Amino acid sequence: MTLISTISEPQSTLAEALSNRPVPKIRIAAFCETTETHDMVALAAIDRRMMRANIDFQMGGTKTAIRQYSNAPTPDLILLERQVPGDLLLEELGRLAEVCDAGTRVLVIGASNDIRFYRTLMDRGISDYLVSPTDAPTLITAIGRLYEGADAQKLGRTCAFIGAKGGVGSSTIAHNVASTLADRLQYDVILADMDLPFGTAGLDFNIDSAQGMVEALESGDKLDELLFERLLGKCSERLRMLVAPATLERPYDLGEEDVDAFVDMARTSASHVVLDMPHLWSSWARRMLVAADDVVVTAVPDLANMRNTKSLVEALRKARPNDAPPRLVLNQIGVPKRPEIKIADFVKAVGLDPLVAIPFDPKPFGTAANNGQMIFDVAARSAKPFAAISEALLESSGGKRRGGKGWGFLSRLSPRRRSA
Repeated sequence: MTLISTISEPQSTLAEALSNRPVPKIRIAAFCETTETHDMVALAAIDRRMMRANIDFQMGGTKTAIRQYSNAPTPDLILLERQVPGDLLLEELGRLAEVCDAGTRVLVIGASNDIRFYRTLMDRGISDYLVSPTDAPTLITAIGRLYEGADAQKLGRTCAFIGAKGGVGSSTIAHNVASTLADRLQYDVILADMDLPFGTAGLDFNIDSAQGMVEALESGDKLDELLFERLLGKCSERLRMLVAPATLERPYDLGEEDVDAFVDMARTSASHVVLDMPHLWSSWARRMLVAADDVVVTAVPDLANMRNTKSLVEALRKARPNDAPPRLVLNQIGVPKRPEIKIADFVKAVGLDPLVAIPFDPKPFGTAANNGQMIFDVAARSAKPFAAISEALLESSGGKRRGGKGWGFLSRLSPRRRSA
């Protein structure tokens, strides 16, 4: 197999300065004086990093906030826009402080761009100050910084792989990309098989594990580093995996909070977390896709895939306004005697260029699947698309092409691990 297309799509720069750390589960109230700031807060509220926060925003300044909280508890964070002279603002903030509960933080958006005034606000106990006009990424970064402790661990990046339709090869691509990142590019990687009843990661890596994905999701508050490490199956020196049970003995109804806890633990344990997503649209699956740092949609060139890809891309663009669009991988190009939609027509319809287009090449892929191997181990030339996808994901995260420092307890538990 050869790589027949590698198209580099310019990625959005909106999220370049944004952290990949989610804002914790807090209550936020915003009081806006201008419609521009109101609209900006509304845009920030739907950002994936703010998914866990509960945000209420309205028009009104300091007087509105004081009136609202005179006889009611204050939220964790108050965002206050006030376009008045510094002396008046300080006086109003003093009155606001009288009705604020202990522990409530205040972030002010104002017109003054004076470092001395900023220092005065900090001395008065204001948590942060932004000069208007500002934008949603700047506000999200400021909020995240308020709740990021000095000892906070660096978080790994999550990449969710999903097929536009069943049987398009999304899992095969996810598994081979995870292997490439770990074994060829030397990053610590966790592969999570989220297709609990029908997952194939255990088969593809020839791993038989009685524990794994379900146990991690159902452990709740008991999921700590030691338990998490015990549930991980070892594929190679730098690749660990959570295996799906792949049985139909019970239904698998996941809660959003369980999924959040699992992803949080995985991101503190490896530099890259590859999520092999099933082809479904549930509340938890949508949440994982929206919250992922990168999303890769795999499709084959037919009408159903084109329709589903268009729907996925539009939904994720709407839900992730401050992030780059999903990555598109076209797979199984050139199946003999199968009518296909031309790549150019597919791209025009979905509004997204493919990162790679992979030709139909059944022999190495079938051999690898039946033997529990990766494509690189069967036919190295056929693995070029996975290297291209891996390097594109590294580029979007600012990672280096070669090397990569391991993070989290996985690094400490691997004595034979080479330093990068």
